[in-house]
Amino acid sequence: MKKIYPNAKEALDGLLFDGMFIAAGGFGLCGIPELLLDAIKDAGTKDLTFASNNAGVDDFGIGILLQTKQVKKMISSYVGENAEFMRQYLSGELELEFNPQGTLAERMRAGGCGIPGFYTKTGVGTVIAEGKEHKDFNGETYIMEEGIFADLAIVKAWKADETGNLVFRKTARNFNPPAAMCGKVCVVEVEEIVPTGSLDPDHIHLPGIYVHRLIQGDHEKRIEQRTVRKA
Repeated sequence: MKKIYPNAKEALDGLLFDGMFIAAGGFGLCGIPELLLDAIKDAGTKDLTFASNNAGVDDFGIGILLQTKQVKKMISSYVGENAEFMRQYLSGELELEFNPQGTLAERMRAGGCGIPGFYTKTGVGTVIAEGKEHKDFNGETYIMEEGIFADLAIVKAWKADETGNLVFRKTARNFNPPAAMCGKVCVVEVEEIVPTGSLDPDHIHLPGIYVHRLIQGDHEKRIEQRTVRKA
């Protein structure tokens, strides 16, 4: 099966539709699938629901889709540092479902493993637990969280081979692997594609069975917070 595509637009061809559910990788500004997000913006696909640890910043990541009003709902853990997100949420233009980071990652992983739901103590006694099933195990109360099953997963990896086996670098490994797992179709952008067989099997972080389409491209290296001492 052909997995390598020349650019983001062609890699997403035939996959996008209004109202779809997208799982996106990234942590802060690290590991953001920026080329694929740009292509979604250009396609004009709207009424989107995103499951992502955060919503980027105003001019980068999912933030560019907030500017164009293409996002209807965010399922996220952290939404700071994005003025447009805050404005839309407070004005009632954007739906928001908060998830603790570990819960969100596990919801994605569960979906990728075909697990419809699981119990966790995280969030018990808070607004996170409102409306969710509660169950006691060994005298402790847990809430049930549902696995995430997305129409599309978009992720960024450092390196891939031609069959889609992926290697991530540093913090980009946090949410990209579980996000990749939970999409019916997974499209990945990478910095480098190497020949099949050239990656050490012990160094592969996500097997190519989860990856359907691949692109290689140039990526922006952003620093989220730069702090320097006085001269």
